[in-house]
Amino acid sequence: MLKNTNMKYANLSDRAILNEIGSFIKHTRLEMNRTQEQLAKDAGISRFTLGNLENGNGSNLISLIQVLRMLNKLELLENFRTELKISPLKLAEMEMNQKMRASGSKKNQNKKSDW
Repeated sequence: MLKNTNMKYANLSDRAILNEIGSFIKHTRLEMNRTQEQLAKDAGISRFTLGNLENGNGSNLISLIQVLRMLNKLELLENFRTELKISPLKLAEMEMNQKMRASGSKKNQNKKSDW
């Protein structure tokens, strides 16, 4: 439903962004031929809360996640994933310092046998 994917969200007000999210939820719900009542019940929220989301009045993140889950749109949250990135030099250094074999316990090497 997002009409212009090149839209600069940084230039939009918070209210305008909420309206975009609400329009997306409503459009997706209607494409799935589901009523507000059905989607709200499946998501475990009230119809009033879903109406607030769809009308751009906001809600809480838990409600948004529950609705996205029922709309099979959780992949939209992929942009929030973070990955630990290691520089190639740091990775090479870590690999060089990695043990290649066990050397045994040093305290046992100095021990004399009773035989």
